[in-house]
Amino acid sequence: LTLAQAETAALANQPRMLAAQERARAAADQIRKTRSGYFPAIGFNATGAQVADTDTATAAGNITTSSLSGRFAYGGNLTQMVTDFGRTKALVGRARDDSEAQQDLATLTRAQVRLNVREAYYQVLGAEAVLRAAQAALANRSLVSRQLSALAQSQLRSSLDVQFANVLVDEAQLAVVRAQSTVAQKRARLATSMGLQQPVTAKLDDIAASSEALPPAPDELLQQAQRQRADLNAAEARQHAAQKFTAAEKRLSYPTLNILATAGQIPYHDYTLHDSYAAAGFNLSIPIFNGGLFAAQRSEAAHEANTSAHDEQQLRLEVSKQVRDALYRADEARQILDVTARLVSASREDLRLAHDRDEAGLGSIVELNEAQWNETSAEIEASD
Repeated sequence: LTLAQAETAALANQPRMLAAQERARAAADQIRKTRSGYFPAIGFNATGAQVADTDTATAAGNITTSSLSGRFAYGGNLTQMVTDFGRTKALVGRARDDSEAQQDLATLTRAQVRLNVREAYYQVLGAEAVLRAAQAALANRSLVSRQLSALAQSQLRSSLDVQFANVLVDEAQLAVVRAQSTVAQKRARLATSMGLQQPVTAKLDDIAASSEALPPAPDELLQQAQRQRADLNAAEARQHAAQKFTAAEKRLSYPTLNILATAGQIPYHDYTLHDSYAAAGFNLSIPIFNGGLFAAQRSEAAHEANTSAHDEQQLRLEVSKQVRDALYRADEARQILDVTARLVSASREDLRLAHDRDEAGLGSIVELNEAQWNETSAEIEASD
């Protein structure tokens, strides 16, 4: 299993990624829904009534009514907004910005999914490297234990050395068991990051460390992050959406002008009606007073816009901190790699010398154990 294959599987299977894509599609539909205010609304109606008393012209529940006539009629109604003084335009702009924000959040989710897969992938490789080091230490200590047992049978080493060597073998076996458990846990985490139910059992391709030099200062990375970070772009789009919604709320107090039209046929009717009907007109709606509702909505929208602006500023500060911290950690890791490489080389040489001294009878099992432990620790540190 390569890293690229793991990332591809995660992007196809991870529910978090699929949910982000659905939210982005839903936000795109919000644009069409808001733009529908520009277009006429056309409806079809069919009405039938049978009146017992054709001379009735009033009915309970209303001050006056039209003549209550027996009839069956069908026809259509048309309503077209002429102007609402820019409120719909502002709402459409808000919907577009919200859609852009959701697209950016989907991009951010995609990057986070890939990052999670990469972290889990590298953790599996590291855990397996630790397991190999523990298995090598177990094999080495088992060999020493067998050699000491043979020498003890020939009365060349004491039984205390053999017993001490067996304890070291048990410790190495315990380290192997723990390393195996860690590998299983890391593989389960990799499966989760890929959106899979079962742990990953395939062999992972090892990845060589990158030799690309890090920039000496974070300025270039900071500028790149300010341009490319999807969460920053989403925050900026949300701020624009909040500003446009504020503009839309300010236009709530403006009049709304609609034109209306209706026409239809009356195939069945009494003598008081004609065979068809048609009418056209306009409706101008001017809000006068509603208990301060519009004022409260305008104020709320303005506060939300200010909040979005502050949230964006805070996020930019956090992104700057994240970039600086990541650069410092990367530089630290590069230096640790160099140090651990030298440590592994030195510990291997110490272990070789300790073996030679032990075989020559100049060393002790304690000295050999310390050399083995130092070599194993260096291998584990290099793996991490």
